[in-house]
Amino acid sequence: MTWRQRFTAFTRRDLFRAGGWLASLNLLPGRRAAAAPAAAGPGIYRSIGVRPLINCTGAYTIVSGSQTLPRVKRAMDAASRHYVHMDELMDAVGKRLAELTGAEWGIVTAGCAAALTHATAACIAGADPEKMQRLPDLAGLKNEVVIPRYSRNVYDHAIRMLGVRIVEVDTPGELTAALNPRTAMIMILAGPGDEGPLGTEAVSRLAGPMGVPLIVDAAAEHLTVPNIHLRRGAAMVAYSGGKCIRGPQCAGLLLGRKDLLQAAWLNSAPHHAFGRSMKVGKEEIMGMLAAVEEWVKRDHDAEWKRFEAWLAYIAREVSQAPTVRTEVLQPPGLSNRTPRLLIAWDAARVGITGEEVRKLLFETDPRIVFWPERRPPGESSVVIFPQMMVTGDEKVVAERLRAVLSRPPRIPKPAPEPGQPASIAGQWDVRLEFVLGSAGHSLFLEQDGGSLSGTHRGGVLSGDLRGGVAGSEVHFSSSHRHEGTRLSYVFRGRVENDRMSGTVDLGEYGKARWTAERHRYAVSGGRRSGV
Repeated sequence: MTWRQRFTAFTRRDLFRAGGWLASLNLLPGRRAAAAPAAAGPGIYRSIGVRPLINCTGAYTIVSGSQTLPRVKRAMDAASRHYVHMDELMDAVGKRLAELTGAEWGIVTAGCAAALTHATAACIAGADPEKMQRLPDLAGLKNEVVIPRYSRNVYDHAIRMLGVRIVEVDTPGELTAALNPRTAMIMILAGPGDEGPLGTEAVSRLAGPMGVPLIVDAAAEHLTVPNIHLRRGAAMVAYSGGKCIRGPQCAGLLLGRKDLLQAAWLNSAPHHAFGRSMKVGKEEIMGMLAAVEEWVKRDHDAEWKRFEAWLAYIAREVSQAPTVRTEVLQPPGLSNRTPRLLIAWDAARVGITGEEVRKLLFETDPRIVFWPERRPPGESSVVIFPQMMVTGDEKVVAERLRAVLSRPPRIPKPAPEPGQPASIAGQWDVRLEFVLGSAGHSLFLEQDGGSLSGTHRGGVLSGDLRGGVAGSEVHFSSSHRHEGTRLSYVFRGRVENDRMSGTVDLGEYGKARWTAERHRYAVSGGRRSGV
């Protein structure tokens, strides 16, 4: 696969992998704007010590999603000034969403993840109050959800929280064998696999005769009218309201079969059921409806041309820097659908890497956040997603990138610690001290000079590790798979005789302190045993 093919194959799965990177920056919401009163401009954030940013990555929750449309803001404000019966409101909104989207029904939820949870509860308990009150006790109820392995992702925790058992399948044969009276539903993640042998259309043909509903998680997708996933046979499809639809950040959209969606609403707030904590207010409901009404009227072609014009301007400006090449990449599908600008250069000749550029422009003003670079050998890059930029951002981004690539600042490189690498091969007992709580882990290290490999075992999970030792400085990382996600650990520290200590980066879960001691073996009856 070529560099260009690797990059244009961007999917929501890349978003999951990057989530830890974005979170590790400790990003907070906000954005740059012209000077204005604090209540209307970035001063509202600066007043509490938070620095706004220019968003060149897209509508991700960690960078506060999208900016709601003006009509959405007006609708939310108007809705906040009156009382209404929530069941009557959602019934009327459901009818209107059906008219706008061509779906049989619709409801507004507290984000796409809440839509997945409510849909799962509806597939298990229906609208039976007794069953609804028993959740998440699944004794005697349907308790399995089938997911093709390619669709497993960090967000399916919203389904697992009901206590269901996830059944992964890799082939149509395995899918058929997995369907049984305990199967509550099937979930598919919208994306490249959606047209394959375990895509929506193929799976719905197999599951339909058995009465098993299928839901598609299309959080980051464009809302298609008529809906492509429902036409392929899905019973429900879930969207994020605060991404490309530009509704309220804490709203989601669930479209599909009327009986399932009405049951999903009963399983959510204001009703006293499993989903009571995932409350969506009248403001978000009316704001989301306004966003959908705007979506079907928006000039999407004009928006696309505006994105391309911004990228063309940035490309012209940064191309003045030495060795820079640019390329506009077109998205392969509906997810995160926007043109993107790849800006690549020879790091050795320019004197700065893509990671250094990203870090520098994030930490200085005006503050800009880019998607992490992807580097073929000898090349550095940053990538610009224009979907969540606003007019004027393109000039700031172009100016800052041209300046830093034309005259990169001197970035001191830490010199490796002199001396032979410490010898740390063997088994180590590790203690992690989190912001709250602690855990015991184990390391099994193999060493070849300054290179490390081995196994990192947590309380339940384990994974291979890779790293190195320079003098008394040590670093290594590991990744542990659990259900649809991976937990990453990046250890850095120092060795002192039979002890090590330092900091471990947990990605989106922050940082922890770690200490380690060589595992001691006791001699008992002439045989060694671990202590």
